[in-house]
Amino acid sequence: MQTLLSPLNFAGYLAWGAIGFEMLFAGQPDDRGAAMPLPAIAALHLLFLGLFMAVTSSQRVTRAAQAMVLAQIGLAFALMAMARYTSVPILLILCVVQLVRVFDARTSVVLILVMNALVYLLYRELWQLRSPVISTLMHMSFQGFAALTAWFAFRAEQARDALAATNADLLATRSLLAESVRDSERLRLSRELHDVAGHKLTALKINLAALARDARVAGDERVALCARLADELLADIRGVVQQMRQDEGLDLAAAITTLARPFPRPRLELEIAADARVATVAQAEAVLRAVQEGLTNAVKHSQAQTVWVVLRRDGDALRLDIRDDGRGSGAVQAGNGLCGMRERLEAIGGGLDVQRTETGGVHLQAWLPATA
Repeated sequence: MQTLLSPLNFAGYLAWGAIGFEMLFAGQPDDRGAAMPLPAIAALHLLFLGLFMAVTSSQRVTRAAQAMVLAQIGLAFALMAMARYTSVPILLILCVVQLVRVFDARTSVVLILVMNALVYLLYRELWQLRSPVISTLMHMSFQGFAALTAWFAFRAEQARDALAATNADLLATRSLLAESVRDSERLRLSRELHDVAGHKLTALKINLAALARDARVAGDERVALCARLADELLADIRGVVQQMRQDEGLDLAAAITTLARPFPRPRLELEIAADARVATVAQAEAVLRAVQEGLTNAVKHSQAQTVWVVLRRDGDALRLDIRDDGRGSGAVQAGNGLCGMRERLEAIGGGLDVQRTETGGVHLQAWLPATA
């Protein structure tokens, strides 16, 4: 929906509407031959709009999108040849805007040249214009301007998305490093409490016990109170140390959420069990990159709306489950991203399994040891 309401699409709708206005209210161009019946003209014009919206509503470049753009070119020529309204060639400008998005630069240039060669023949043979070359060159200049504008706009969008993904990657890595620093500091403090404070409190207890046996202070309630407070304080410190050691590990929720933030689609559904905490930065990096690859694949290949990520503990292992609701087909081909993910997991004693779901989505199942 957001793409359909973009400024570029609005400009296309206005141009399409202006052409339709001429068809409805300017009368039949009888001076240049018999025109098609108005209902047939309206049907072709509406079909053009439907194909235009179908192509521009998707961010993916597919063979279906290429076929729909070529079909729009055919509809534009059909209207030019049979209805012959002066504004109809503007439809070719809308086609050119889509051409540079769904085809590579060389193919787009060839198609634009062939298209305008046909426009010249149509102007000369059917429309019988006095200056078909000038009219064709004028339309080519408009098409060239539109093509360059659209091409730079698409490149800017790609650069923006790449920059957003890189920025999210850096923020996720920073979050991971910050969590690693906090975990290291927590472990250091637990050791300091155990080794320093615990040692000195134990020494204090020994001295208080010796003092309590001294005949001069035997039965003194203040000595007994100090001994009891020392026992309680030592027990509290041991409890804190035990709790800090139980919390040892890296929490990945913040890093994964940051990584998914620049993707407007698919939506991330994240579930991390309370005991599913990795022990080392290498393990955290492997999990983070696996989630990143799952999101990237869902964006590029699956047309998914939602990605589910579940991290849980299974005995001495951590299980990472990544699944999307895409509509792909055929076996999943392992590209550089999946191969790199598998190598990273295997390097720390884990593994990866990739399958396609019954609905056509991709299901990644990864596992790695819970300890270092």
